[in-house]
Amino acid sequence: MPSLFTRETPSSSDRKSAPGNGKGPWRPPQSGGRPPKRVPYARTWWYKYFPTRAKARRAIFYSLLGCSAVFGSLVGLTLVNTADLPQMEDLEHYRPATTTELLDIHGRTIGSFALERRVVVPYNDFPKVLHDAILSIEDKSFDKNAGVNPFRVIGAAYVDLRSKGRRQGASTLTMQLARNLFLTLDQTWSRKIQEILLSVQIERHFTKEQIFTLYANQIYLGSGVYGFEAGSEYYFSKKARELTLPEAALLAALPKGPSSYSPVRHPDRALKRRNLVLSEMLGDGFITEQQFQEAKSAPLGLNIEPPANTIAPYFVEEVRRQLEQEYGADAVHGSGLKVYTTMDLDLQTVANKAVLDNVAAYERRHGWKGKLTNIFETNGDLQTYQHPDWTDSIENGAYFHALVIEATPRRVIVRIGKRYAEMTANDWAWTTMGNGDKLLQKGDIAYVRIEDATSGTATMHASLQQDSGAQASLMAMDNSNGDVLAMVGGRDFNLSQFNRATQSERQTGSSFKPYVYTTAVEQLHTKPTDIIVDAPTSFYTPNGPYTPHNYEPNYAGPMTILNAFAESRNIPALKLANQVGIRKVIEVAHRFGVTSNIPAFLPVAIGSAGIKLSEQVGAYSVFPNDGILVKPHVIRRIVQADGLPLKQVSPQVKEVISVETARTMMTLLKAVPQFGTAAQAGAVLKHPIGGKTGTTNSYTDAWFLGFSPSVTCGTWIGFDDPRRTLGEKETGARAALPMWIDFMKVAIARSPNEQFPTAAKKALAVDATTESTDNAAPVVKKPVAPNDDSDDDSDDSGDNAKPAAKPAPVVRDTPPADNSNETMPDDAPATKTPAKPTAPAKGYVASPVGPYKPYSGPLLQKGPSPAGGSSPPPR
Repeated sequence: MPSLFTRETPSSSDRKSAPGNGKGPWRPPQSGGRPPKRVPYARTWWYKYFPTRAKARRAIFYSLLGCSAVFGSLVGLTLVNTADLPQMEDLEHYRPATTTELLDIHGRTIGSFALERRVVVPYNDFPKVLHDAILSIEDKSFDKNAGVNPFRVIGAAYVDLRSKGRRQGASTLTMQLARNLFLTLDQTWSRKIQEILLSVQIERHFTKEQIFTLYANQIYLGSGVYGFEAGSEYYFSKKARELTLPEAALLAALPKGPSSYSPVRHPDRALKRRNLVLSEMLGDGFITEQQFQEAKSAPLGLNIEPPANTIAPYFVEEVRRQLEQEYGADAVHGSGLKVYTTMDLDLQTVANKAVLDNVAAYERRHGWKGKLTNIFETNGDLQTYQHPDWTDSIENGAYFHALVIEATPRRVIVRIGKRYAEMTANDWAWTTMGNGDKLLQKGDIAYVRIEDATSGTATMHASLQQDSGAQASLMAMDNSNGDVLAMVGGRDFNLSQFNRATQSERQTGSSFKPYVYTTAVEQLHTKPTDIIVDAPTSFYTPNGPYTPHNYEPNYAGPMTILNAFAESRNIPALKLANQVGIRKVIEVAHRFGVTSNIPAFLPVAIGSAGIKLSEQVGAYSVFPNDGILVKPHVIRRIVQADGLPLKQVSPQVKEVISVETARTMMTLLKAVPQFGTAAQAGAVLKHPIGGKTGTTNSYTDAWFLGFSPSVTCGTWIGFDDPRRTLGEKETGARAALPMWIDFMKVAIARSPNEQFPTAAKKALAVDATTESTDNAAPVVKKPVAPNDDSDDDSDDSGDNAKPAAKPAPVVRDTPPADNSNETMPDDAPATKTPAKPTAPAKGYVASPVGPYKPYSGPLLQKGPSPAGGSSPPPR
């Protein structure tokens, strides 16, 4: 065969050894065999492409050069694409973002936080039916290929080229894992090369079981769910190992297109895709024909339950806020923490019901107001409308905003999500409006209560309620350790995430008075049997005269401290606050854990200052705890995903008042539910309890704070707009106390034989530290009367203050009736026998709790107080 690059000429040595004298051209030897037969160049197959040898040589040269360039480019491209690829060592230590789980005190799930809702489980927790379904639809050759299926890649590339677009996927299970772990979803050749390279590396470093486990825990299945265990819990409310054949096939159908085949949004598409998976399983021999037919005819069978956060959303949100503040958002939402909270799920359920039922009862007391929102005003559609609170579970006793679909005189049909409910005339009888079509119109958003949540898709029975904007909150804590057992921050978390238990500072009304009386017990050694006069009184302040009044239109005259507190009389509380100094009262409130900025005005003594419910609950627990403050907290302990505990701050525990002071106050507080403003509670519960009602001016806020030996609970009701009134006579005893009673019925049933401590100091579940000297109860000093030009708290100026006159201490025993107006001497000791008083300073009038300067104007003046209004009612 002719050579393209050399001529067949002899070498010089050959020529020297050739016959003849060496002159002339070389010729083949005349003897010694025939020369090889040569094929003429013109007869070769490449002659027609390269007529000359020179052209053939150039073509071969350029071809080799081009192949070298292509090879170099491929090598360079590979180096570029592998430069930033993760190392397999990173994957060995890879920990996917998992769900942070919240547990109650009994270990029950109450909520979760997650950027990706995922539950990581080992290989053995995935059932064979799910394993077979995934491989049938996603990667039939998974157990045989090396991470890449060349035949599938070539076939997919051929289809893509012919269709001039990406029409067919070629990814194996390993390639999908590589893409989901490390790469983007961009449909580019460079990403595909990286995917292939990563897949090969994954196959070299991990077993097939490990790869499948990683894939099954990582893949996205829609609705914020990652991994088949979390998907099983979300779509079917069961563990993956409990899946049936049709359920496993449905989950295996989702990785192809979690949104396109979502069984929630597109059930028809999901059903077809599931049946395709079943067909592939039949073709692969994983199931029989009978199993295929039975599974194919089965419905989707979804059992999607609302997330656990809906049970106690305000509590869960408070936990999230504290965790993020302490550990950061990434750790909270992606580290798979187990947070053991203080909440008792059973008590939380009771608290939810107590708040919703009693706010609904308040709304009914004030009649039907109407003024409902209608979706047609905003071009809404009856079929597509969705209300935010429709994500909650539908059960008996639940409250929802429902869409009116049909309204006739005797029957109204409403829609709640995909369910329908019926109301008849009896269900709106409280409105005093007979015809339903005059009460409600199609498209109205009505507030209803589910009376009978019939299972399945049957029509439910509901009753009409009203949502005029009234809000309420409740918080309960364990006295022994500060655990917050239940928390309700509002009426509907879906509409308002503002937590009225921990974020709202509302005027406290008479629920502030325990701080006043505590100060009096510390400063004046006041006893429950001491006498104080409830009579018209005026106080002079820098802003002018302040003339308070009681809730009742009358004055009781001389009465014991015990009765004054139990009946929530304003005048005695103000006299005590004026005598000890309002700054001392505020100091005591801050010692009890109140952090609000309280102005030093006398009306604060009867509740003009704003305080959070959570702080009030913590403060009231001091009394049954014998003077120990345990700061309420919502987290017990936190465990990391690897089982190691996470460091956390211990709750604050300190002694803020003495045992003697606490027990004196307990005598006053127990009198309130016995024969005072909260006598209803004592009559219903028949259990050792104490507490205090509170109502603000114009009935804008209603409170009740109370406790048993083991639990302290506080309730509040009002409007978010502090100018809106609850209505006439809506006192703490009427509006807030019923919520407290409904909750405490269940709370005290757990400790039916408990009693308040009477002998030794109460032992708590946490260690207490004595409060520092700066915050300890101050040394008792003789109170001083204010000067003419001083404000009501001028006696707090210091030890060197020179009083104009020294008021008499509080009388211990009830004096004779005919001597009730007598005064005591300035420096008389606190004895049980009243002494003859001395004359007070000029311009002042003597009283059993000290001199005051009377106001010459109307005794019942209702002008503005120094705090911006007249005194609030006491209830």
